[in-house]
Amino acid sequence: MAEEKQQEQANEDRKAVFKIPNTALLAIAFLVVCVTPVAFGDVPYLQWLYLFPIALAVFVIRTRTTATANGLEVRTMFGRRELPWSSLKGLAITDKAKVQAVLKDETKVALPAVRTRHLPVISLVSAGRMADPSGLTDNIGKAPEKSADSGE
Repeated sequence: MAEEKQQEQANEDRKAVFKIPNTALLAIAFLVVCVTPVAFGDVPYLQWLYLFPIALAVFVIRTRTTATANGLEVRTMFGRRELPWSSLKGLAITDKAKVQAVLKDETKVALPAVRTRHLPVISLVSAGRMADPSGLTDNIGKAPEKSADSGE
């Protein structure tokens, strides 16, 4: 009985975060270096050009999709949305291997930074509420069989 409670606790603690890699900030830092001579050149008031790298940095830091045992949390640059597993009908894949959540009312919500290769992870975190189309997680919950040669 204690093992069952530990298993339930482990399922509730599962969490997967899908986000843009922080190495993208290096490209933004390079953009800042490139903008600096133009911003402080002969033409006055071009410091507003720094708004582009700042906006890109905010986009990289803020945009993410978090999958938990309760559902999905989608964060974009300007908003946040909670999608409980019970409100989802399924997941749709676009032509460019991006994943969208399909709600029960047929509306689609884009899942930032989630690709088709992440579907097995979403299936594991959701405890099977979202099926894994690849079949990679089908044998995860099953215990390995003991062979006669192993001596156990």
